[in-house]
Amino acid sequence: MLSPVLEIYVVWHPGDRAGQPIADELVRHFHGSRFTGLLGGAVEVYVRNHGWRGPDDAPRPIPMPRVPSERGLPQARFTAVVPLLDYEFAHAVEPRHGPWHRYALDILAGQRGDPGRVAIFPLVLHKGAVEETELGRLLNRFHGIDRGPRPADEPESERRCRDLSQGIAQFAGGTAGGRLTVFISHTNQPGQREQSTVRELISLVRSTIGGTRLDDFFSTSDLQVGTDWGDALRANAASSALLALRTDRYASRAWCQREMLIAKCAGMPIVILDALNEGEERGSFLMDHVPRVPVRRQHGQWLEPDIRRGVNLLVDECLKRTLWLRQRDLTDTASELDVAWWAPHAPEPATFAAWLTEVRGKDPSALAGPVRILHPDPPLGPDERLVLDQIAAASGIEEPLDILTPRSLAARGG
Repeated sequence: MLSPVLEIYVVWHPGDRAGQPIADELVRHFHGSRFTGLLGGAVEVYVRNHGWRGPDDAPRPIPMPRVPSERGLPQARFTAVVPLLDYEFAHAVEPRHGPWHRYALDILAGQRGDPGRVAIFPLVLHKGAVEETELGRLLNRFHGIDRGPRPADEPESERRCRDLSQGIAQFAGGTAGGRLTVFISHTNQPGQREQSTVRELISLVRSTIGGTRLDDFFSTSDLQVGTDWGDALRANAASSALLALRTDRYASRAWCQREMLIAKCAGMPIVILDALNEGEERGSFLMDHVPRVPVRRQHGQWLEPDIRRGVNLLVDECLKRTLWLRQRDLTDTASELDVAWWAPHAPEPATFAAWLTEVRGKDPSALAGPVRILHPDPPLGPDERLVLDQIAAASGIEEPLDILTPRSLAARGG
C-alpha cells in the first residue's frame, strides 16, 4: 500500500561458500515474526551473488535512490548493503577491472551519491580478504558488523543480526552519529531477601550491554551532581529504549511505574526482563502489552544468554519502531488511509487515555466522526477492544473506534 521503507541487499561471490548460510540467516531474521506486524514493504531482504547475464558476470545491479528504477517502481526510502567480504570476492575485484570490480565501485558510488539513504554494513569473513587488497580499500573503510571480541557462548548469528539491526535503526532513525541508548529501569528499593540477587542482575545486565555497541543509561552512575534527578529520569525514559528489570518489588515502586508509563506514552521500545524470585503481590496494569523475556537462575547465577535475548529483542524493537514511524511519514502522500493515531504499540487504557488527552488539547476536531487507530500486528482481542470503546464513549466519542492492524487493513482492501 505504501512505498518500500527499507531494502537490505546481501552481496557475496558465489565462490565464497560461507555466504549462502549467512544470507539465509539474515533473510530469516528480517522476514521473521518480529517485523511481520508492519505494513507490507517495511523491510525486504534480497540476495545478490549469481552472475546476472552469465556465470562470469557480476550479480544483478542494486537499485540506488538516485538511479531511475525499472518500470518506474518506487524506490525504497533506505537501502542497506551488506557485502560479505571473503577471498573469492577479493580475488575477483583485485585486478581493478571486470564486472565484480565495477559492481563494488557501483556500491560505493551509490552510498557516496546519497549517504542519507544508502548505508554499507560490511561483514568480513576472513581478514586476509581485506588486508592490502582492492576489496578492502573500497569497502572495508566502513566499520562492519560482528567485529570485536564476542562472549564464548554467544552465537555468531545473534551478534550479526543485532549489529545490523542496530546499525540500520540508527541510520534510518537519523542517529547514525550516536548509539542507541538503553534505559535500565530497576528498583532502588528491593526487598530484603532479594537485595543481593537484584544487585547481581543489574551488574550482569550492564556487563552484557557493555559487550555490545549499545549505550546505556543507569541512574545510579549517570545522574550528575546538582541536576534535577526527576527531570533527568523523565527525559531519558521518554527518549531511550527501556529495558525493565522486573524483580519482585519492581511493579509496586512509584518511579518504576512512572518510567514505564513515560516510555509507553512516548512510544519508545520496551522489553521486560522477568526476573521474579518469590513473586508479586499484585503487579501493575502498566506493565502489560510489551514483550517479555524470562531471566532464569542456574546454580545461583543469572543466565547471561537470557539477558542477551532480551537486549537483542530490544534492538529489533528499536528498528521496528523506526520503520513504523517512517511508514507513518509516507501517509502524507497516502491520505486515504485517514489514520488518527499511528500507535507504535498496541493501544491500551494507559496510552489511549494519554493520547486522547493530548489530541483534545491540540485538535478536538480530530475526534469527530470515526476515529481510526492503526497499530502493528498482532491485533487486539475483542474484550481488549471493548474496554477501549468504553473509555472512548466515556470521553464523548460517539462512534466505536476503528482499530486496525496492517493485516486487517489489507483484508479490508486498504
